[in-house]
Amino acid sequence: MHKKPLHEHYQDFRDALLVWFERYQREMPWRDTDDPYRIWVSEVMLQQTQVVKVIDYYEKFITRFPSVRDLAAAPLQDVLKVWEGLGYYARARNLHKAAQVIVNELDGEIPLDYATFRKLPGVGDYSAAAVQSIAFNAPYAAVDGNIKRVLARLFLMEAPINDAKSAKVFQQKADVLLDRDAPGLFNQAVMELGAMVCRPQSPTCLVCPVNAFCEAFHTMRQDEFPKRRESKPTPEHPLAVGVIYNSAGEVLLTQRQLDGLLGGLWEFPGGEIADGETAEVACVRNIAEVVNLSVKNVRYLTRVRHAFTHFKIVVDVFQCDYEAGEVVLNGPRDAKWVTLAALRDYPLPRATHKFLGEL
Repeated sequence: MHKKPLHEHYQDFRDALLVWFERYQREMPWRDTDDPYRIWVSEVMLQQTQVVKVIDYYEKFITRFPSVRDLAAAPLQDVLKVWEGLGYYARARNLHKAAQVIVNELDGEIPLDYATFRKLPGVGDYSAAAVQSIAFNAPYAAVDGNIKRVLARLFLMEAPINDAKSAKVFQQKADVLLDRDAPGLFNQAVMELGAMVCRPQSPTCLVCPVNAFCEAFHTMRQDEFPKRRESKPTPEHPLAVGVIYNSAGEVLLTQRQLDGLLGGLWEFPGGEIADGETAEVACVRNIAEVVNLSVKNVRYLTRVRHAFTHFKIVVDVFQCDYEAGEVVLNGPRDAKWVTLAALRDYPLPRATHKFLGEL
């Protein structure tokens, strides 16, 4: 195939990509709307999450909170409950906070101005560029993982895609490549190319609409790019948690602080297992330290494993009975005795859902 140096043929590249996108783009509910609120919700959900998983959550979320005013007026607990299972809960908390800023300070209108939108809670360079370009056709190049991979192969970029220091060079390339006449469509087209054709493993280069411009394809080095910085092994933390029953058959839930991992979600009290400590001893100790209660009849329930982005947990779960003490919180922001049936009303971490059936 005849190779076209990309730096001499930017417009040919854009045209070829947009023709392909027009014909082959996947149908997605947020592609049928020009409502900036809905586009923004989809972009927040799509960060670090696969499209197939997002579609159901997006539709549930939009049904429950159809406008930015509905979202701003809702209690955070309701927002977290609808988000439950999607992970990265700071996204939901920030979306809720940003909606309140928009309603209280910006007359309920999603800002048309990049700088104003970028200042909202949880909005980073990527989501600002994506929403501003897709919703308002503003000329900002979005750069996510898919786009970095496409750029790395097109230009044989040595910068590791998982190094924060590389962000600037990828942004510069994306800015040069951007189709300023159709920035929103173009950003979506490059993302779609990365998701469907220029995949991490086994890219389908022979059917790529822009392979004539790709250095990696013409030098047969697709598998070498993108470069990654070697990551450290994932640490694993052993935890013990206790499902404490009171005399009424209720169980104690504690709520995590709003900032930090799983912020605002509810869970059973527990904590890390110290070196040389058995899981059962750790469970009793953590309950005393976290909620100031003593328990009896401690019995093993199950073990669950769960992986987060940068670490894993192995959780030994116990059932036990309340013995003595008043709830005093050391760490959690709230605690409640609830019936087992009421557990479904609370947003709970995925690891907790893994053993709920056993209760």
